[in-house]
Formats: sequence, C-alpha cells, structure tokens
Amino acid sequence: MIPITPAGPEASPVEQLVAGLAGDGYAAIPGFLPPVLVRALRREALLRDRRGEFVEAAIGGPGERHRDTTVRGDRTCWLTGTAGPQRRLLTLLEDLRVQINRELFLGLFDLEAHFALYPPGGFYRRHLDAFQGNNARVVSMVLYLNSGWTPDDGGQLRLWPAPHARLPVLDVAPRAGTLVCFLSERIPHEVLPAHADRLSIACWFRRNQPELPLASLT
Repeated sequence: MIPITPAGPEASPVEQLVAGLAGDGYAAIPGFLPPVLVRALRREALLRDRRGEFVEAAIGGPGERHRDTTVRGDRTCWLTGTAGPQRRLLTLLEDLRVQINRELFLGLFDLEAHFALYPPGGFYRRHLDAFQGNNARVVSMVLYLNSGWTPDDGGQLRLWPAPHARLPVLDVAPRAGTLVCFLSERIPHEVLPAHADRLSIACWFRRNQPELPLASLT
C-alpha cells in the first residue's frame, strides 16, 4: 500500500475508510448504509431465515470444516446478488472496491458475502479471516442491520492489533448502517456474546487467485 494522509473531520466516508486501512489496518464508518437499504436487507434476511435457508456456521480450513459451538454460534446464508436489495448493495460495494484499488493498489478482484445471524448467546472467538497458504481474502467488511441496538444487547465486534495482543484497539456496536472494514490477514477480531438477535452481512474483497473453500469467518 502507498502512504495515505490521515483523514480529517471533513473527509468523506470512503476517504476515512481508505485512510484507516492504510494507517491502522481498519476503519469503522457509522451510517455507511442508507436506512432504506438496511431495512430492505433485514427483511430479506429474516424471510430467508424463516424459510430455513440459513445454516449453522462451521470453522476450519479446506477439508477440515466442522461445527464447534465453543468457537462460534451463528447461522449464515450466502448472498447471490439476485434480489433487488442485494443488487443495490453489491453495486455500492463494487464502487467501493474500485475506489480502494485506485488509492491503495491492493489488487481487489471480486467479492463474496453472506448474512450472519447470531441468536442470543451467540459469539465468535478471536480469529483472522485468512488461512496460512490461502490468502485470497484481502479486505474484510461487516455491515450491520440492527435497528434500535443498545449497549445492553452486547454483540460488539472487537478488533485486536495482532493475534496475541492483550489489549483490543476497538469495540464496535452492531448498529444499523455501520460498516467495519479491516485487513483480513492482519487484524484479528471477535464477536462478543449477543443478548438479542444480531444480524449482519460479512463480506470479503479478494485477490484474483485460485482459492479452495474457506470458512466464513465473521
């Protein structure tokens, strides 16, 4: 990546995001998604969950995937890009991919994304979004769809500066419209226990290289 001047208070959301990735390896942008799109995506996700389209999330690398409720406790459903709200979201994220590439030259090629639903008590232990020897994922993103979220609801996304760090650098409440973005191979993160249904979209911008299936990691 090339050096980027830290974003000032008048910087646009994309400028803040780019400066955060270049400087600290992460950024959190409240209000990134417009409320109308948040509501539409939330309705779609809850409908698909009622239809039984969400599956219990697994962990592990290629050939080793398995369910472990001591590590994570969410259900997921992959985005296909076919529904109207999904198409609007993917268009927005494609514009973001182009702008990040223009500024940081990360070679981001495509996107994968899924809904993630954490029921009360659900969590995800600290992890990285990349496996050794399989580094197609470059930039991780989480978009939140939870209106009226309060501190008592828990479920914060906790970011760490390094895999064995003792102190986190940021806790992000999963409030509707917030975008969290971080470097997949560099920034460990975890989901703290939720006390209400916690709904998000986890996304990854990837390099153009062959990739075996990975665990969905946020």
